[in-house]
Amino acid sequence: MSDGGRFLCHLTEIPDGTARGFDWDRGGERPVPILVFRRGGQVYGYRNACPHIGVPLEMDPDRFMNREGTHLQCSTHGALFRVDDGMCVEGPCVGRPLRPVPLVVDGEGRVMPAGG
Repeated sequence: MSDGGRFLCHLTEIPDGTARGFDWDRGGERPVPILVFRRGGQVYGYRNACPHIGVPLEMDPDRFMNREGTHLQCSTHGALFRVDDGMCVEGPCVGRPLRPVPLVVDGEGRVMPAGG
């Protein structure tokens, strides 16, 4: 990767309405687990850690969505998070958001953390 490890994937590698997990290589630091949700041409990024106790949201790789596909869900306690702002709307961490990771999609459809 010529971009120093910032490139996560192509937009088309995340099916619309779903999320995928990645280890964000921040260069020299331990990689940070993040998730990227796609809605059309828009992506939303969050640290992959429930604000309740810090566990990863998914139990199985890339299984971040609730059954209805409307919210991100913590598999440990069932907390539900809005996709557009990461706010917990149901479960033990209501009112506490996921930590955002600002992302960009470049002209070639590559998804990357904004600003390195």
